[in-house]
Amino acid sequence: MSDAINGGGDCTGHRTAVTEAEVDALIQGICFKTGPPRTLGVELEWLVRERGRPQHPVPPERLRAAYAAVRAVPLGSALTVEPGGQLELSSPPAASLMECVGTVSADLAAVRAVLAEDGLALVGIGHDPFHLPDRFLHEPRYDAMETCLDRTGPAGRHMMRASASVQVCVDAGHEEPGPLGHGRRWWLAHQLGAVLVAAFANSPLIGRLPTGWLSTRQLMWMEIGTDRAGAPPLHEEPRSAWARHVLDSPVMCVRRDDGPWAVPERLTFREWTLRHQPRPPTRADLDYHLTTLFPPVRPRGHLELRMIDAQPGEDGWIVPLAVTAALFDDPQAAETAYRCVKPLAERTLNLPAPHNPLWTEAARRGLADPELREAAAVCFAAALDALPRLGATTEVTDAVAGYLERYVARGRCPADDLLDALPGTRPAPAGSGPAAHGRKDIPS
Repeated sequence: MSDAINGGGDCTGHRTAVTEAEVDALIQGICFKTGPPRTLGVELEWLVRERGRPQHPVPPERLRAAYAAVRAVPLGSALTVEPGGQLELSSPPAASLMECVGTVSADLAAVRAVLAEDGLALVGIGHDPFHLPDRFLHEPRYDAMETCLDRTGPAGRHMMRASASVQVCVDAGHEEPGPLGHGRRWWLAHQLGAVLVAAFANSPLIGRLPTGWLSTRQLMWMEIGTDRAGAPPLHEEPRSAWARHVLDSPVMCVRRDDGPWAVPERLTFREWTLRHQPRPPTRADLDYHLTTLFPPVRPRGHLELRMIDAQPGEDGWIVPLAVTAALFDDPQAAETAYRCVKPLAERTLNLPAPHNPLWTEAARRGLADPELREAAAVCFAAALDALPRLGATTEVTDAVAGYLERYVARGRCPADDLLDALPGTRPAPAGSGPAAHGRKDIPS
């Protein structure tokens, strides 16, 4: 979400007001750039904690000094900071899987070396298991975001301050139909997304206690609501569906050059183009509005898959990157994945992700769900078969094979390791935890 909260943009730019029809045309023209899949990217969010004492929050002044030192290091990836002080590295578009892995691995090594000098370390976990950090960044855009998200409960603060993810970016795909066509890839991303949630769930704790969900981070996104964090319907043409979704989603804030930003209630972008209040919306406002929507799959010319929890270990992020790249960019693996997850689509009840039964069970139970476990096993096997065709090294294929054996084949995910480390504690029965789906009593 770094682009949404760190990309405030120029409030004075693009002053010409846009009409509803212009907005629709702009969205359809910029959000799906079709063509042969050629590039790949990854965005990695990390919690930053004291080495050996991850339960202790790092004082803000210490984080600021550490981040200033990190920014002095030349990196190939973009470096941003999230509201709770999480660090994010966003790779440049890479021409291959191994180019992406190489660039980000080198950048992470450089960042870790700088942080280690101050006794700090990057921690890969989907949600801070110990506490909800204070907000690290204080600017009008963060104030507005928090005000807006607070209206649906505490989940927004958890997402802003305590969550971390692995976001994989793949090209939209061909204009034509087929395994690599943009329509197929759009559909696949939303159905396979539930399998990725389940296989890589790594956030079962809040306040050191089990929430009853293996991916509490995904629960937070569900709790934020369908308007802000939901997908459009899948039975419609992707461009038209996304354009309508953007127009009918509520405006998070109206930016100003001076003073606090306005946070309207229930003003959709479509209504804004018609009412012109509190001022007419501009192209810059549309650009910003697009970054304040957090669906599990966000079209930004390419497809940004946002559903994977941050992973443990220095190189744990490579496995979801490699698996996702193989299942989207290798035609044979993409066809296998499509056929594998197609039966799962019935469990969505035609409701958009992530607010449907399939995604709910993926976040709650992970691979303990038999159908999700079977689908994950087939998809991982297809990815393993495809990775050599994508030029993956033995180290990468071994990492994926090891994950398949350690977790997928056993119906487990990293969240199970965290729960096993709590003596005598396992997840609460479904729906009985303090963050039960549909409730607003998430610990704050």
